[in-house]
Amino acid sequence: MAAGSSAPELFTSVAGVSIESDVGVGTIVGSAVFNMLIIIAMSAAFSGEVLQLDWRPMLRDVTFYAVSIACFIAFSWDGQFMVWEASVLLVIYSLYIILMKFNSHLMTALAHW
Repeated sequence: MAAGSSAPELFTSVAGVSIESDVGVGTIVGSAVFNMLIIIAMSAAFSGEVLQLDWRPMLRDVTFYAVSIACFIAFSWDGQFMVWEASVLLVIYSLYIILMKFNSHLMTALAHW
């Protein structure tokens, strides 16, 4: 689902940098937020039961999302991305993937809070 919901942002951003366009940060971020909310809402609506959300994965995902969006906005403020800025975003994504590899350990550690 994640790849399918992110495909519009990918093609929008590619189109935005390939041709002269008014596609901006708001378009991409707004579309991503909309897709996330719709996926969550539709999953809950069609589950057929009340879903109990755990705060730990939500905290993990919101933290990484907030950091990545803040970096994206800061890096795109001047209208261009430098190689090092793109590298920072890739490092953040890589850290998230690594964290997901050890997610069970993180969830156990956070359970003691």
